[in-house]
Amino acid sequence: MSTIRVAGRIGRGIGLGILLGAAGVAGLLALEIAIARARRYARPEIGPGIRATLGGSGGRTIRMVMLGDSMAAGVGVQTVGDSVGGQLASLLAGPNQRVELSSVAVSGSGSADLDTQVSRALLGRRPDVAVILVGCNDALRLVNPEHAAADLASAVQRLTGAGVGVVVGTCPDLGAARALATPLRQIVGWLGRRIAAAQAPAVREAGGVPVDLAERTGAVFRADAGTLCEDGFHPSADGYRIWAHALYPAVYEAVRTVRSH
Repeated sequence: MSTIRVAGRIGRGIGLGILLGAAGVAGLLALEIAIARARRYARPEIGPGIRATLGGSGGRTIRMVMLGDSMAAGVGVQTVGDSVGGQLASLLAGPNQRVELSSVAVSGSGSADLDTQVSRALLGRRPDVAVILVGCNDALRLVNPEHAAADLASAVQRLTGAGVGVVVGTCPDLGAARALATPLRQIVGWLGRRIAAAQAPAVREAGGVPVDLAERTGAVFRADAGTLCEDGFHPSADGYRIWAHALYPAVYEAVRTVRSH
């Protein structure tokens, strides 16, 4: 048998192996997606809108509003104080500084839904600072990262144009979600990183401050299962506390900057 014919048979064998391997991976992913969709995930426990007042009655009052998806709405915990907004408000509040916290975030929202939320946030008394958590649903729905970033930038521009300081927690590390099996978890993690990479420069150009939640907190979420609630996807009170501490420096500075103008 000639060397060429042997090489041809080996090549066909390798090609068939690759095809069978690809088919096997595709089948596994389809199964994992079906299982992930069938899982029971945490539902909003706090209600459609977070409202709370923390801190002393005298001195300054900071008005902070949360926008975005289920993470901004506090899905995964049962009290406002355990949500990322509640824990941020606790960090900001003090004897001579009161924080009025509200939320227009809606579970299941993507960046394209922020326009309506911004309109609601700007009704009535203007907030001093807006915190946006969004991107997970964009990644899971395979939204083009540039399109998602453009929608986010538009929301940030509307808020900053109204004199509101804006801090955006970019898409967190979806690869830490224990609700998803391997290799789906790795793929979803990669999709989340693509969204976050597009969000950061778009937010800066629009006048907001991005905080890379995946970079700052992803390792902790991967190492500690207690950072997620029982559904293995949404943060627990401890997970939201970690996010709040990651966001706090930028939020504090945004408040200080708005108040100095």
